[in-house]
Amino acid sequence: MKQDKEVWLRGEHFAGITQLLQPVAHALLQASEELAIIMQNFNDELLWAKPAGCASPGFHLLHISGVLDRLLTYAEGNMLTGDQLAYLKKETEIQDLSSSDLEDRCQRQIKITLDRLKNFIPDMLTHPRPVGRAALPSTVIGLCTHAAEHTMRHIGQLMVTVKVLNYQPAS
Repeated sequence: MKQDKEVWLRGEHFAGITQLLQPVAHALLQASEELAIIMQNFNDELLWAKPAGCASPGFHLLHISGVLDRLLTYAEGNMLTGDQLAYLKKETEIQDLSSSDLEDRCQRQIKITLDRLKNFIPDMLTHPRPVGRAALPSTVIGLCTHAAEHTMRHIGQLMVTVKVLNYQPAS
């Protein structure tokens, strides 16, 4: 259900999440709300379609779930597990899951991510964090912010892809 105002304009404060990460929480909650609207009455036969060679809705749903988990793992100062690396490899494969299964997975991962944000206190947000095997430089706040930004980027792509797939020209 569409709200009158976007999450960041509602004045909500998410208990247990530092003020400095509230914009991250707002973006993730906005993504959650938009995801529910985008996937409403989605036809599963279109889940793996790639209009004009774009990524499929199934990919976007798998990727959002996986990338949130991976980026928060790095923010927590950990390396990816074998299971996380295996998930990453399977994000581009057609899976035997329905769109509602994949949407539920995304919604669950957003909630888990919001809970994980509660573990970051202001003093640690500028702590350096290596990313990936190459140990590329980032920080806790950089990874949390990118998790929200990357999620919203894929929500936008998902929205356009679903609209294109559902487009029925007027006759």
